[in-house]
Amino acid sequence: MLTLASKLKKDDGGKTGRASGASDSTHRVSIRDRLLTKEVAELEANLPSTCKASFPDEDKLHHFQLAVSPDEGYYQSGRFQFEIDVPEAYNMVPPKVRCLTRIWHPNITENGEICLSLLREHSIDGTGWAPTRTLKDVVWGLNSLFTDLLNFDDPLNIDAAEHHLRDKEDFRNKVQDYIKHYAR
Repeated sequence: MLTLASKLKKDDGGKTGRASGASDSTHRVSIRDRLLTKEVAELEANLPSTCKASFPDEDKLHHFQLAVSPDEGYYQSGRFQFEIDVPEAYNMVPPKVRCLTRIWHPNITENGEICLSLLREHSIDGTGWAPTRTLKDVVWGLNSLFTDLLNFDDPLNIDAAEHHLRDKEDFRNKVQDYIKHYAR
């Protein structure tokens, strides 16, 4: 992380005489990287106690993983991995997020798709992505999918939601079975 911040500071020093013909896409990446340098520092200072972010390459803050280990509810004792990719057009578009851990959850499919309104680029109800949102919002939203945002009424995984409606105890058992096999 410090490497990228140092690189950005160094690049700032040499850009005072920048030619007006500079590539727009280069500038856009620079804006994303500047935002991420600030946002990652804020994120690391405000991570929920149940989350841990890891950056495989400190020079690529736009690609990282998040581990969520819920300490209450159905998913307690599990460790769920998410992959987060921040596109060049960030913060005008949301990050792309995928769950890497197989899970039995009404808002996450078994192949990793996630239903979380703030990750929607276009949302009818106004709760989707907006340029004022940050990575901290994304992380706190993902963490909340295991507690207060667990939504059985508007599921992405309809089978999991219906299972919960039919038999809550059997649902809990299946969740625990998935945790035992995939989320340790």
